[in-house]
Amino acid sequence: MSESPYIHNVGMQNFQNLVLEKSINKPVLVDFWADWCQPCQTIMPMLAKLAEEYAGKFELAKVNADQEQELAAHFGIKSLPTMKLFYQGQIVDERLGAVPESDIRAMLDKHIVSESDQFMEAAMMAYEQGQAEQALEMLNQALAKDPENADLKVTIAQMVHAGGDTLSATALLDSLDSEGSKLDAAIKLRTEIKLAEQLADLPDIEDIDKRLAQNPLDLEALLYKSRHLTAQGEYDDAMTCLLTIVRTDRGFEEDIGRVSLLELFDLLGGEHPSVQTYRRKLFTLLH
Repeated sequence: MSESPYIHNVGMQNFQNLVLEKSINKPVLVDFWADWCQPCQTIMPMLAKLAEEYAGKFELAKVNADQEQELAAHFGIKSLPTMKLFYQGQIVDERLGAVPESDIRAMLDKHIVSESDQFMEAAMMAYEQGQAEQALEMLNQALAKDPENADLKVTIAQMVHAGGDTLSATALLDSLDSEGSKLDAAIKLRTEIKLAEQLADLPDIEDIDKRLAQNPLDLEALLYKSRHLTAQGEYDDAMTCLLTIVRTDRGFEEDIGRVSLLELFDLLGGEHPSVQTYRRKLFTLLH
């Protein structure tokens, strides 16, 4: 086992450099075991297989608890096998006993940074520094290697939409599978695009206000005004317009008041205080 570049026999003398230091950049799974422990012997081949399969995305450190009693005592090992996962110098997770392979995989995958995630992190840094072209190039490289990554698609769509390319942004959103389409960022971007398209076709706000001065329940004018107010960031006033439409005529343009309110909720997110307030008002009105 020690011949593998991903598996190491570890004790007090080399724990610092083989576990703590290595875990700064990648997870290190420390397996406390003993010769007499039958479950340890059962789980060892599976851990070794995973270390080879993951090919350096994590490393496996083997600690013989009988030979390294001081180290085992330091980490409070009371039963074997005990596996502790180190990342960035800290214990981030652990498992006791001969747990199934799927459980070990789930524990590792939570803390392994994928290549596409690394690309995304670097791209976002470049984007924040004003290097939009370089950021998009990095993200597209990552997407070429991980073409089903929904987070990558949505991030690229956000960037190209911000750059004025709404068609490409929409195409990326349309390529998402059913799960990717449910991502909060995807829903929010679709709403932003739809609202921008609606805004382009609206009458001037002065004309809308004149219509409302003549008839405060001009539902079309209220709808148009809500879109102007949304574009200006005056969300409470926009929601008030839409709530008035719902209260006055649910049948107007196929319940457009309620539909537009829900879209605005998606745009702002469920934690926004105005969303919480107007969601309660809408619920009360409908029930």
